[in-house]
Amino acid sequence: MKHGVYGRKLGRHTNHRIAMWRNMAIALFTHEQIVTSIPKAKSLKPLVEKLISAAKEDTIHNRRRVIAKLGGDQIMMKSEDAEGVERNKYGEVVGGTKIVKHLFEEIAPRYKDRNGGYSRIIKLGINRLGDGTDLCVIQLVGSEPEGGPSAKGKFSRRRNKADKRTAFAKARAGGAAAAEKPAAEEAGDS
Repeated sequence: MKHGVYGRKLGRHTNHRIAMWRNMAIALFTHEQIVTSIPKAKSLKPLVEKLISAAKEDTIHNRRRVIAKLGGDQIMMKSEDAEGVERNKYGEVVGGTKIVKHLFEEIAPRYKDRNGGYSRIIKLGINRLGDGTDLCVIQLVGSEPEGGPSAKGKFSRRRNKADKRTAFAKARAGGAAAAEKPAAEEAGDS
């Protein structure tokens, strides 16, 4: 019986699911918004809310709790050429801003007067190209970009081909309709 068992499995084993939540939480704290599927966002939201609530009170105990939940204090990188990131001679990242420090000193103070509701989920109304799942943006409240959320990503050749086919089909249908009109007009003149 499943008494007291709750939560989404998301088609993953426990360790994979926990690792996915950790990675998504770190990405959300780094970029302040991420594009993902709706079930993943809904399962990530409680974890993020609890981490921010713990970070509002800056104690060594809360820092250790957050580090344990995130699987270690990792270096925060917004991009490959981010400022403040140190690399060794092999190109491996060895220094930079730590994610827990960023959470406790920059993100949590924004919400000191707010009791919960630190993140929001916005449905985008578009589907992922590979499997067709609905996409959404999960973002931290108060960090909205200009123009609202968007699902920008890598250039997709599949979508470009589909757009070309659609344009070609419309042009062909428009050309066929234009060819039928003069023929109908000629038949009406005689």
